Amino acid sequence: MLGQTRPPRFWGLIFALIGVAVATVAIYPLKQLAPVVSLSVVYLPVVLSVAALWGWMLGLASSVLSAAAFNFFHIPPVGRFTIADPRNWVALAAFMVVALSASAIAELARARAREAERGRSEADLAADLARELLGGADTATALAGTARRLAAALGLPSVAIELGPGPPADGRRQTLMLRDADAAVIGRLTVPAGLAPELDQRLHTRVLPTLSALLGVALRRDAIQAEAVQTEALRRSDDVKTALLRAVSHDLRTPLTAIVAAGHALGSPSLTDTDRGELADAVREQGQRMAALVEKLLDLSRLQAGQAGSRRDWVSVPEVIESARDGLDPEAAARVRVLVAPDLPEIRGDAAQLERAIANLLENAARVSSTVTVNARTGNDTVIITVVDRGPGIAAAERDRIFEPFYRAETWLQGGSDRGTGSGLGLAIARGFIEAGGGSLGLDSHPGQGASFQISLPLTDPAAEPDPTALDAVEGAVPGRGPAR
Repeated sequence: MLGQTRPPRFWGLIFALIGVAVATVAIYPLKQLAPVVSLSVVYLPVVLSVAALWGWMLGLASSVLSAAAFNFFHIPPVGRFTIADPRNWVALAAFMVVALSASAIAELARARAREAERGRSEADLAADLARELLGGADTATALAGTARRLAAALGLPSVAIELGPGPPADGRRQTLMLRDADAAVIGRLTVPAGLAPELDQRLHTRVLPTLSALLGVALRRDAIQAEAVQTEALRRSDDVKTALLRAVSHDLRTPLTAIVAAGHALGSPSLTDTDRGELADAVREQGQRMAALVEKLLDLSRLQAGQAGSRRDWVSVPEVIESARDGLDPEAAARVRVLVAPDLPEIRGDAAQLERAIANLLENAARVSSTVTVNARTGNDTVIITVVDRGPGIAAAERDRIFEPFYRAETWLQGGSDRGTGSGLGLAIARGFIEAGGGSLGLDSHPGQGASFQISLPLTDPAAEPDPTALDAVEGAVPGRGPAR
């Protein structure tokens, strides 16, 4: 009922007249069951329907028409637009207030629906532009497709996107400069002149900054590719591009849409303090979700670029485990039980990377299991940390892919209490950090019996430089490199 396109107002007027007439007739038999003063509510469904479908103006008109019909046909003296009993004035005034309030609430709901739809379309447009600019072989080739998609989204006959500064457009068109983070001109967007004020504002405040940022990213990607053609750096750059595309097109869209919709709704003057609190909580929750995903993408980028060198300090394993558990949300942390062997020796490694790896394992386990157990003990010249959950387990066919970036096991997606919310990056990052520090991460699981992830860390100080093969965990998703395990 609250769609953006209203039916023609003529039909709203017809509906109001017929609805008021039907309600007026329906009151006659109801007089035998209830006092006539209380029967004005029979008109409310008509007023609500008209206001919701055709807006507050027709809703107001239908409420006035309903009040007049109720007065003329049912409030003594009948057949006249007068009210003899003063108590009936109170009833009639209350009906008018309720009718007007219902019309205003329906219009506010429609406005919020429009704002939410506009926010969703903005997020979709940003994702579409990202796919066009970042998904092609080079930026210059992708500009034509990006311009066509932008023209279709804005409803414009033509749009042109070109690189670098250029001459101003003629009187029939206007040129908007696209700038990078340093305010340098990197391109220009040409659109027809004389746009509607609302469209012009949307173009300047929303489309232009998004397009500038994406074009800047695309040009930086081109520069990296040009410098590293046929080299290892180019291969890793492609991985980062793929990760960014997937995050922008899917994992970031849901929280971004929720944040935009909540932000628009917060501007409404009719919101109660409770409503504002709920919307603010939603913005914070979705913002934290986006921040966690961005942090994981940065970790993945550092691992793939070979910039995740480990610091060699003495590390207390129990302290690292407790710190990783404390970093979870309180509900997930409450499910984790830690069992540490007495006199567990310290190891040489990077405490921050080890904590991040263990936290990712705990986060995944808590997502699919009500109980998670962490055991730490010594082995043959190693410290072994085991994270055990009682979730649905991982099928044998998926164990070779579970450590690939963006891969999420079907058994986890179907069995988790908040299934489908993970980014698919946690295990890849965990294995990358552990192997970069000279350790190893293994998996033992059977469907329906949970999963056990085992971290093995050397007691002796490994070589100063990590093994170059330590990044296989995050590079396994690239075709032609073999399995991640």
